[in-house]
Amino acid sequence: MAVNLLSPSWCEMDDAEVRFVVNEIIGGPGQYYGLEENPNTFYQPLAGQSCQIKLEFSTNSKRLVSVEPGPSFDAKKWCIVVSEIESQVPLKTGRDISFCGFRVEGSWRGEKSGVQILPPPVEAPKADVELADHPFILEFPVKAGDNWPITNFRRNRQHQRLTFLLNVLLAGGTTIQSRRSRNFWASVRDESSVFGSVKWVQEFYFVPFGEAVQNELSSTNVGPMEIVDSETYYASVGHDGRPLRIPSDLDESICSYLGLTRRRRDKFVRAGFWLDLASRQWTLSLSAVFASLVSAIEALTEDGRNNRAAKFRNFIERYVPGGSLEARRSEMYDLRSEILHGSGLMEMDQGSDFGWAPPEQREKDLLNELWRLTRFAMRSWLKDPTTAE
Repeated sequence: MAVNLLSPSWCEMDDAEVRFVVNEIIGGPGQYYGLEENPNTFYQPLAGQSCQIKLEFSTNSKRLVSVEPGPSFDAKKWCIVVSEIESQVPLKTGRDISFCGFRVEGSWRGEKSGVQILPPPVEAPKADVELADHPFILEFPVKAGDNWPITNFRRNRQHQRLTFLLNVLLAGGTTIQSRRSRNFWASVRDESSVFGSVKWVQEFYFVPFGEAVQNELSSTNVGPMEIVDSETYYASVGHDGRPLRIPSDLDESICSYLGLTRRRRDKFVRAGFWLDLASRQWTLSLSAVFASLVSAIEALTEDGRNNRAAKFRNFIERYVPGGSLEARRSEMYDLRSEILHGSGLMEMDQGSDFGWAPPEQREKDLLNELWRLTRFAMRSWLKDPTTAE
């Protein structure tokens, strides 16, 4: 009987981290063998007699379900893999740049979560308008060992996930710089011309912000951010020219996320991805924004492919009671279905937007309501994810 080297204790771990550690220690590039018959089997570093381990993936869940020793299995290397995954090294502080819809001028530290928000370095490039992506330094606990690529993978992954989380929890939203940068035409401000200089530019931001991983949270001489009662915060904080403020329950909310089981954490990360994507799509397509917001909610509903429309409506009713009438919830899902199945687009995406006319205004109102409901529902789910199961 084949030996499965995967430890049962790893079931709550991030699959991507396990695979990255295996890649780093065992090596690659990896190879299929008999792809048509075994599409979910992968050999590392190669197939045949050079194979050290054979990886089996589940067809439905896409999870790694077994790792078996191959003809060239190296027990010492596998012990290193196990040590990297199971070692209880003290947590260090990961650091990176995120962006917020508000300027970050003060500091905030979560005493329980170990997460800290700091303003960017003094020399950092900053926007000269308020409605912009304003940089800030995000610090967070990260498992850091002697293997830098593995530590950096963990840092990058946690940075992305916590930025997705803060996008739900902070007014103005947060985002990170995409690793797949794009090039586009832009008007660059130039005092010599009224219209500026039109240039083909690359989307990019960088500023030296210090060590990517350090032993502890940074000390700071800037004052603390204003803390606002959470109920008041989510009901009233908007763009008024003031810098970023913090809801009073932010630390508890972050701890709620960090304490999720793997399955629930994966759900929230998927929902966070769709909410982030909705923000990025705003200038391209309101139809895509609408579909992404519905997908964010669907990511948190009960598992299974049946009765998805009913699950969507029930989820909104459960987590945003009274937030939307049943007819409105059905209208939201119907519009989403028209968009994704190719039978409809929002009016503004068809070049037929006539301002306040009923067809466009009804869709705009529906989209604005869905934005509000999605963020509220995600925060509510975070406090009690069991209700949706």
